[in-house]
Amino acid sequence: MAQVLLTLQLKILVMLINLNAEEVLNIAPFIGKKCEIYEPLLMGSNTKLFGPSKIGSNTYLDDNVTIGYPIRSKLKNSIRTKTNLSLDTLLDELSEGSFIGEECIIRRSSTIYERVNIGKGVELGHNVIVREDTIIEDHSKIGTGTIIDGGVHIGSGTTIQSNVYIPPRVEVGARVFIAPRVTFTNDRYPPSRKIVKIVVEDDAIIGANSTIIAGIIIGKGAVIAAGSVVTRSVEPYTVVAGIPAKPIMSRDEYEKRKQIYELETRFPLK
Repeated sequence: MAQVLLTLQLKILVMLINLNAEEVLNIAPFIGKKCEIYEPLLMGSNTKLFGPSKIGSNTYLDDNVTIGYPIRSKLKNSIRTKTNLSLDTLLDELSEGSFIGEECIIRRSSTIYERVNIGKGVELGHNVIVREDTIIEDHSKIGTGTIIDGGVHIGSGTTIQSNVYIPPRVEVGARVFIAPRVTFTNDRYPPSRKIVKIVVEDDAIIGANSTIIAGIIIGKGAVIAAGSVVTRSVEPYTVVAGIPAKPIMSRDEYEKRKQIYELETRFPLK
């Protein structure tokens, strides 16, 4: 492990050798003293790896990616006690690190907080935020601008598209598809002292611009039509639509219509 880290540091040194001091500060990666890296790894400029983070082999970390960012309470406490440290050194000391699996792609300007576990082959778009105590299982994809606000579990093979908001205590199953700008909530009377979870079971589909209200279950294989506001639990293999969302057909009927749609060649569609 020491040899791998030394090799990576030498590569960075060669890259920086012809730059002036200001340019070096702007692009040099920061690799924490407890970080474990498994090569091959492709890492961009100004990337920060804090705490005892572990980065799997064949992983791509784009420019301005941060791994292992400490939680808010640690930052507040450190202001009073650790003002003599450089910022990166301070963050490295505070961080409990995160785990990034093999063959992941973390695109530019994404931030992953500490105590996050990301499985093999996961892909993140640009400007994604993944807060602490989140688990993202193997081969899931998270779109640009999405915020996963901590304490979230996402199953394997799930696709979450751009600009989705997922608050704490949301559980998303395997092979779920979540379209752009879906918003999940965790408080029915905000701001209250009670946070409740949402469960999205395996193979569900949630259409664009839908809002999912706290305290419900979206059943296995259910479909939420675009623009719906879901206020009650949805039965498995049921399609719902509207405000508030109500059942309109079965998943079987949805799949039949999908097959017809895929074969349709006319435009505009009727």
